[in-house]
Amino acid sequence: MFFYIEKFTILLEFSMVKSLIFPLNTPFKPSVALITWFIADFILVILLILSCTIVPVIIASEFDWFITGITLTGVLILIVFFVAWVRLYYVSMWYELRDDEMSWKRGVWFRRTGIVPYNRITNLDVIQGPVMRMLGISTLSIQTAGYSGQAVPEIRIEGIEHADDLRELIRSLVRQSGMHSDGTGGGAPPITVSTDQKIIEELVKIRTLLEQQKK
Repeated sequence: MFFYIEKFTILLEFSMVKSLIFPLNTPFKPSVALITWFIADFILVILLILSCTIVPVIIASEFDWFITGITLTGVLILIVFFVAWVRLYYVSMWYELRDDEMSWKRGVWFRRTGIVPYNRITNLDVIQGPVMRMLGISTLSIQTAGYSGQAVPEIRIEGIEHADDLRELIRSLVRQSGMHSDGTGGGAPPITVSTDQKIIEELVKIRTLLEQQKK
């Protein structure tokens, strides 16, 4: 019995750690590395386009400083504009996990907001490309019942650290929402963090008593 109580306590403590990283009813933002990732991908795309279009033309014809200068100036202006946009885009982004739903907001010129109940979520996928792997971030794609037949997920939580922990936390909230569903599309609030903390404290007391009895 002592073994099972100790194991259950460890699982609850692990759940508490995940809740502390992504606390409920508290907005959180992606990692700042998201800005670096966007800029790096954009520069790679620009270099690929230049290598397939402009560079072969310059090599095939006589080298012209004027055309080369205009091309490089245009690319630099485009990169500067994109960097400014990425910073504004990052500032506008936030996500929030609530008791029975999650919400999000983003956008620079066109603001987009959304609310997704947990009982509509069907799939949770973590995506990590090579640049993201170097930066230690991932993207969590959330598919819902209304978007199951579409290639684009309803929500993409981009540039997140501890993406696996976030996925497991949302998965547990989805399960709790399904357990407490009233059949009307809503759900009762799951166990709160404070309640989990009380359970952990009680189990720790029981474990301490069992250890004293063994001595």
